[in-house]
Parts: sequence; structure tokens; C-alpha cells
Amino acid sequence: MNKIPNRQAICEVLMEKVKTDHDIVVLCSDSRGSASLAPFAKEYPDHFIETGIAEQNLVGISAGLAKCGKKPFAASPACFLSTRSYEQCKVDVAYSNTNVTLIGISGGVSYGALGMSHHSAQDIAAMCAIPNMRVYLPSDRFQTAKLIEALLQDEKPAYVRVGRNPVEDIYTEESCPFEMDKATVLREGDDVALIACGEMVRPAYEAAALLEEKGIRATVLDMYCVKPLDKDAVVEAAGRVKAVVTVEEHAPYGGLGGMVSQVVGANCPKKVVNLALPDAPVITGTSKEVFDYYGLNAQGIAKAAEDALK
Repeated sequence: MNKIPNRQAICEVLMEKVKTDHDIVVLCSDSRGSASLAPFAKEYPDHFIETGIAEQNLVGISAGLAKCGKKPFAASPACFLSTRSYEQCKVDVAYSNTNVTLIGISGGVSYGALGMSHHSAQDIAAMCAIPNMRVYLPSDRFQTAKLIEALLQDEKPAYVRVGRNPVEDIYTEESCPFEMDKATVLREGDDVALIACGEMVRPAYEAAALLEEKGIRATVLDMYCVKPLDKDAVVEAAGRVKAVVTVEEHAPYGGLGGMVSQVVGANCPKKVVNLALPDAPVITGTSKEVFDYYGLNAQGIAKAAEDALK
């Protein structure tokens, strides 16, 4: 059982890269602990800025640093980063096309019992709607590390959402295929396509195994790059199956499901089922309890796939 959350993987990459890349700057809004960035702040205080609980300032300062040639990584709870500082994300970062990586920590329903005020079930839709903003939801620690390394090589805005808790490994340190803005094909089948992002990739992968036991062959796409969406991968997968099922830890509107539906509808029309959180405040509970309740687990995804094929 993996005990390293994706947020810790981000810290480890930045701590290693800052040794030779002195333009890296990490910023937090009183969130260094929950972002697993406390070790970075302690080891490299000259490369760390604490803004306090002021998300708008966090983003604005990051954009200013980027204009000065720095490589800022701004971490804050996804629920606040994507709402309280939305104007700064839109104008200071995206419209100004600044080299800022926004890290939305504890995304989705990670905060569990704290309820809707602390859930970020609208951030994919909000951030994808901003021109120039890229949106990524890595599925495990190894892919997260690859993504952060790739983002250090370009100078474009990005929003990265990670959860709070460790997730089961999908890849390994030795085998983690990664291409920027290209989905990873985890399994191939010609009956149904399961397209998932973030923490939903693991249950989608497990659902494919359950389906195989019933003679149903599933293609599984790890769509970590929600924007820009890998349209070619979607069309290729959808073109050879009977139905498509998308899975996301997000509201049912404006997220991965809607984007995939648009691509499939325009290029290879067929049935698309979108699995997501409800258009309502979700129940109170741990992430697992919430996922189980709404069928966002291997069994629920497998059942939705079976139903889609009827």
C-alpha cells in the first residue's frame, strides 16, 4: 500500500530541482503543511514565500515573480485557489501568460467531513474555461513527479490538482510512460472505453479487470491532461468501442465528461456515460466513503459500463 501522497511527490521533485535551478520559488497561503511543502520551506527558505491566508495575493505575487524570470509554484487548497483567486488566475496568470504553476491541493472531496465549503468539485470547469490555462490531474505519485519535471521545462500557465491522501500506484519508478499532453493507454479493449482523470484512474483500471472476468474488454485511458484534452486518444478509443464511460471527481457539468462528450459527438457519435459527483452538496465522509456512496469505485464503474453496453 502506497503511503506517499501526490503532494509529497511534488515537494520531492522541487527540492531536487532547486539545487541546480535557482529560479524555482515555492509560495503557500498558510498551507505548507497540508501541501507537504514544509521540508522545502525549511531546507530552502530563500526560495520560499509565505503569503498567509490570502489566495489573491498568492497568485498575484506569483505572477509578478514569473515576470521577473522566476519559476513560481503556488500551492493552496484547490477549493480556495480556484474560487477566491479566480480573477487573479484569469488575469495575472493566464491573460498575462505568466510562467506560474498553480497547485490545487486536497482537491475534490479530500477534505471529506468539512463539507461543501472545502470541496473543489467545480475547479476543472472553472480553470478549463480560462484561455491559456492548462489543467492537469495526475493519477499517482510517479506521474505527478513526471508532470512537475515537464512543467519546469516550459513557460506557460498551468493548474495542477492533487488529492490529500495517498493513492494506489498505477505506475512504477521504472515504468511510468509519460508524454506531455498525451493520455496514457493503460489497457486496450474493443467493447467499452473507460476515460478517467486524477484519483479516478485507479478505480477505472480496477473496473476493467472486473469487466474482463465477464468477458467485456475495456480500453482504459489515463487522461491526466484534461486541458489540453488529448482528442486524438479519445477519438481513437471511442472509434473502436460500443460505448464510452468517463469518470471524474468533479461536478457533472463542465468537466472531463462534458469535454469527452463534445469530442465523441463531433467525431464518432456513440453513447457516452459520464460518472461524476452529483449536482448537489455531497454526503459527509472520507473520500472512500463518498466514492463508494456515489458509485465512483471499481464496482460502480464496472456496472455503469455494463449498463452502457445493454
